[in-house]
Amino acid sequence: MSSGDDHDAGFEPATGDGPLPPGPAEKRAASVRTAFEGLLQIRRLTNTGRQDPEAGPAEWELRRAVRAVALALEADGRPPSAVDASGQRIASGYRVQEGETPGTVRVEWLGPPGSGAAHEEEAELTRCAAALGRLGWTALLYRGPRRRRFLEVES
Repeated sequence: MSSGDDHDAGFEPATGDGPLPPGPAEKRAASVRTAFEGLLQIRRLTNTGRQDPEAGPAEWELRRAVRAVALALEADGRPPSAVDASGQRIASGYRVQEGETPGTVRVEWLGPPGSGAAHEEEAELTRCAAALGRLGWTALLYRGPRRRRFLEVES
């Protein structure tokens, strides 16, 4: 539809390592809802061997776990962190990245210096874990270096 701009790639969930999502919040929320409904439809069509096909990640999600976890968190209303063009963190929220173990995803709660993100992380990561758990992901809360907490997420 567009000619070579960023929209050609389609919707990308916020991982917390990019800029703030562009455009009006209502438009972003509508895109998130559409993408999340697509994810649930994939589950319904591919998880046919389960009593509740929506209760666990589909094979597609497992191959793109960072994207699937980020979409699940954004669809649940959790705010993503963000960085500016220089890489400085400018917003508090979740950050999703590949985990240390293959097939796992790491979720952290980060923010700009002085934002209080470190004090919010246990409660916010607990909310993230609950959102992911409702979708069939296993999210375990750990304490890492400098006593900062993070989630390790797997199917």
